[in-house]
Amino acid sequence: MFYETAGNVHGLAHDPFKAIVSPRPIGWIGSKGRDGSVNLAPYSYFNAISDHPKMVMFASSGRKDSVRNVEETGVFTTSMVGRELAEKMNLTSAPVPYGESEFKLAGLSMMQGRLVDAPYVGEAHAALECKVLDILEPKALDGTPSGSFVVIGQVLGIHIDDQAIAEGRLDMKAVAPLARLGYMDYADAADTFEMLRPSRSAR
Repeated sequence: MFYETAGNVHGLAHDPFKAIVSPRPIGWIGSKGRDGSVNLAPYSYFNAISDHPKMVMFASSGRKDSVRNVEETGVFTTSMVGRELAEKMNLTSAPVPYGESEFKLAGLSMMQGRLVDAPYVGEAHAALECKVLDILEPKALDGTPSGSFVVIGQVLGIHIDDQAIAEGRLDMKAVAPLARLGYMDYADAADTFEMLRPSRSAR
């Protein structure tokens, strides 16, 4: 099958776009507003975009509380969502009023960042402390604003649970990081395999 996205007439019961662009890691974004209000929200439009320097991005469909907070304070955290935290992560996606703590709602420990004034999840196997580099609203081909906001941050500090480290590596079987698929589907990455990059053959 083939269809053009302008009309989005795919004939399926549900739009397949997010299922095709998957799995996507979940950025559990912790932020604090200028008034001290804290927020914790999961974003599946999230990924690492640079290693030198270390940079991550998340995108929000609409100017939600996380975007409001990072615009005000210029910092945020991301907490890794392991399989055992899936249900609590889902609770933090609830549309609660601004200023109501999702940490409290989900029964999570709120830890204060060491380098940034933003909270992260104490139960997470890993967390990143980030300073905002840019916030932008991409435009469509016709120049129309998308209504989505991309936040790019540089990672200043990294927290790792010592118990999640095995043989000098973050143990994926222990961490079982959660990923978002399409629709309401999720998967974890506990079952992994390794492939080495091929070397250029001499001729």
